[in-house]
Amino acid sequence: MSGSTITPWVVGNWKMNPMQANAQQLIQDLKQQLQQGDIVAGQCRIGVAPTAIALLSVQAQLTNAALEVITVAQDVSRIAGTGAYTGEVSADLLKDSQINYVLIGHSERREIFADTAVVVAEKVKHALAAGLHIIYCVGESLAQREAGQAEHVVLQQICDISAVVEAEQWANITIAYEPIWAIGTGKTASPEDAQAMHAKIREGLIQITPQGSNIALLYGGSVKAENAVQLAACPDINGALVGGASLNAESFYQIAHAFAQSK
Repeated sequence: MSGSTITPWVVGNWKMNPMQANAQQLIQDLKQQLQQGDIVAGQCRIGVAPTAIALLSVQAQLTNAALEVITVAQDVSRIAGTGAYTGEVSADLLKDSQINYVLIGHSERREIFADTAVVVAEKVKHALAAGLHIIYCVGESLAQREAGQAEHVVLQQICDISAVVEAEQWANITIAYEPIWAIGTGKTASPEDAQAMHAKIREGLIQITPQGSNIALLYGGSVKAENAVQLAACPDINGALVGGASLNAESFYQIAHAFAQSK
């Protein structure tokens, strides 16, 4: 079971959305939702991950929100520093722009853009070296789950990065479990299944690092307002990585509120 000191984390992954006008409206709607006062500072950490070209503008627009909203990069280069690497954004460049959080290892990066275990580990290594906090994504496919390999696949993905994470750096890692078969499909792992996997992840982390009991574990995979309360009630689910529902400010706020009230 997770440590009682873990503050819930709810992060909206906007993916390759939305167009600029819609993004402006989404930000304004989110700021309006946050003015309700139902979530107080310290109850739940809230973040949004916009596209790379929108990171700084979104960050600037959220500075006066009623609650802190952390701006999270959706990805980072496997290459550190600066140099002749067209199209890349390094961890150092993110840090230089005060973007201190980044998603790494999302299944869409692994599957569509061929982010292998080696590539993902390089991204993790450089992001930690630059002082970024990582939300590290793990998850199994439907075929892997049906073959009884889900736990092995997910724990292996965590082991894939353990060699590049120094002992003290685990404090800068959050794990997001997203069963691939539930991402954007409308299907969701039952709260019982999600909790069972999170418990296994917790057990694995405790074996790897003394900080394992205090690492936040987020659930992703068609999280929405309608299932957030049930997911938030699970002892080892410390938050959510939200996809489509994060593009609706009211739904996203309701998810954050569910986790803020549950822990």
